[in-house]
Amino acid sequence: MKIRVGFGYDVHQLAEGEEFWLGGIQLNHHKGSLGHSDGDVLIHAICDALLGAANMRDIGFHFPDTSAELKGIDSKILLKKTVELIAQKGFTIGNIDSTIALQKPKINPHIPEMQKTLASVMGIDIEDLAIKATTTEKLGFVGTEEGVSAYATVLIQKI
Repeated sequence: MKIRVGFGYDVHQLAEGEEFWLGGIQLNHHKGSLGHSDGDVLIHAICDALLGAANMRDIGFHFPDTSAELKGIDSKILLKKTVELIAQKGFTIGNIDSTIALQKPKINPHIPEMQKTLASVMGIDIEDLAIKATTTEKLGFVGTEEGVSAYATVLIQKI
């Protein structure tokens, strides 16, 4: 069995009055992510990690932010398509480890719902998807609540 590892990172600016999609669910918060799609940084980081592990470039290559067809798209659709793309090369997901960096709102209460939602989209077991959350202790763009970032590491296997 061949295994490969991928890493993904994404950042989105936060703005007043925008919807806040994170980990495939909508959070109730006065700020939300700005983006061409729904701005879900966790899904975007996971997509980049999966595509990188399969040596298939990045999310912007497959789903460009210049495409009118993708404007406002639900990032869960992009994630499902990404899983299909790597499957076409014979890869399946072994596991995913991810971290969200966000000052507010607190994410920990939402992690089980995010895991359930994303595992379902990817067709993997919840136990194979770790989601962690951290703040930056009020430092940088995350700490000043100007933005949100997410990191993901994935293991994929070719059978």
